Amino acid sequence: MKNSTVEYRHNFPLDPLDVVRVFDQSGIKRPTANLPRIARMFAAPCLSLSAWVDNELVGLARSLTDYAYCCYLSDLAVDQRYQGLGIGKELVKRTQAIIGDDVSLILLSAPDAMSYYPMLGFEPAGNAYVIRRKH
Repeated sequence: MKNSTVEYRHNFPLDPLDVVRVFDQSGIKRPTANLPRIARMFAAPCLSLSAWVDNELVGLARSLTDYAYCCYLSDLAVDQRYQGLGIGKELVKRTQAIIGDDVSLILLSAPDAMSYYPMLGFEPAGNAYVIRRKH
C-alpha cells in the first residue's frame, strides 16, 4: 500500500460483490453466500462509510441511527491486507463525527474483536441484551 492514499466516502453506494469480498477478506462473519441478503443489508442503511484505495473498496462501516440519541454500528470490516493501518479506527472516528457527541455509539463485538474496541474508546456494556437471529 506504499504511496497509496485511503479515500473515505460517506453514504456512497456499494456493490454487494465488493461488500462480500471485504467481509470475506476481513475475517468478519457475515452471510456472504447469500448475495441478495447482503444487498438488502446495504440497500438503505442510515449511515454508511467506506474506505477505498486505488478505487478498490478496502473497508466499511454500516450503522443504523436516529442521529439524536443512539447509533448502532452493525458492521465494521477492513480487508486483512489493510488492517493495522488505522482504517477501522478512522471509520469509527468519522462515524462519531457525523452522529455527534449527543449520540451513543453501540456495537456487538465478534468474539475475536473483543480486545480491539476498547482501544477505540468503547466501554463494555454490562446491560446489553439480544434476541439472536435464527439464520
